This record gives sequence, C-alpha cells and structure tokens, in this order.
Amino acid sequence: MNEANSGFLFTFFNPAVAAQYWQEIARGMVVTVGVGAATVVTGVAAGLVLALARATGRASLRLPIVLFSDITRSLPPLVIIILLYFGLPALGMPLSSFASTWLSLSLVLAAYAQESIWAGLSSLPKGQMEAARSTGLGWWQAMRWVLLPQALRRAVPPLTNRVIATTKNTALGSVVALSEILSTAQASAAVAGNPTPLTVGAFLYLLVFLPLVFVARTLEHRSFNGN
Repeated sequence: MNEANSGFLFTFFNPAVAAQYWQEIARGMVVTVGVGAATVVTGVAAGLVLALARATGRASLRLPIVLFSDITRSLPPLVIIILLYFGLPALGMPLSSFASTWLSLSLVLAAYAQESIWAGLSSLPKGQMEAARSTGLGWWQAMRWVLLPQALRRAVPPLTNRVIATTKNTALGSVVALSEILSTAQASAAVAGNPTPLTVGAFLYLLVFLPLVFVARTLEHRSFNGN
C-alpha cells in the first residue's frame, strides 16, 4: 500500500477512531430515526386531512390551505426550524430541539403531501364522484371507497420522493443542537481531530435511508403496474 492510500485510510477510515466514537454516533442515529418516523406519520396524515378538506370545495377551507401550502413550500426547512426554535419562546411557547425539528419538517411534508394527494384527486374524471353519489353513497363514502384509493395510488411516486427528501432534512436539526447523526459525527470529528466519525455517520445514513429508498421504489413500481 503506497503512502497516499495509507494516508487516505488513516484520515477517513481510521479503525481506532471509529471504534471510539461509533456508539455515540449510533445514539444519534436513534434520534434521526425517531424524528424521521414522527415526521412521516404526522406530515403525511396532516397532508391527507388538508387534501380532503380542500376537496370539499369550500372557499373558507381551500384558500387557507393553498396559502399554507404555498408559503411552507417556498421557505427553506432550515428557516422554519430556526423560526420555531428561536421565535416561539418569545411567545411563551418554547420547544425542544427535537420538537422544533419534528414540527418544522412535519409542516413541510404536510404541504407537499397535500399537493401530491390533491393532484391525484384532481386528475380523476369529475364524473366519478357524481357516479358514486348516484348509487346512494354520501360524499365521504364516495371519497373513501372510490376516489381516494385511486388518488393515493397516483400520488405515490411524488410523495415517496418527498418523504425521503424531508426525512433526510433531519440533519438540519444540528443547527438547533439536535443530537442526530450529523451533529454527533461533527462533534466527534472535532474532538478526535480526524474525519473518520463523519465516515461512520455516512455509513449510518446509508443504513437508515437505503431501505427507505428500496421501499419507495417498490411502492412506485406497484403503483405504475396497478398492483
């Protein structure tokens, strides 16, 4: 092994440094998974509720939902995290780094999920609702059993991509001292004086997100093939 290769391995794949810090970074992975999972559940659920409320056609609901979606999608997630973490305490509502990151990313995901599901609903022929209602189904029954399943199938590709992108943004929580993978790896690298902890962090990101990418690809394949 030449000197250049040896230096590269010592810098980025130092086994002694990795052994010293991997457990601490793994604890950061638990935080990343926790924030990511909570974001997916609340963000997608909120997006679904907003899309259904918008589908009612009531202006009193539609306009605020569209405004919320447009503003939230226009702002960088980092800005929303900072606003909630540093702004809410001034209103007497302090949030922890975990809560502010989770709430911020949930709002972002809800905005995109709402648009994806609404686009799926809008792409369906308008006559489907009328045909379903003519059989005696109520609005909610027609939506639940006829329109929504089709809309969700069409929303899968953009929604899964957005879920992956949003959950990776848990790394932005490092700005408000959230001890997730990136924050922990950066702190460990600074203490060690060696970037190997960042390599460990990158491996843990792959460990978390590669299965998610595989699941997303499977769902997209099924949605395109009508399974």
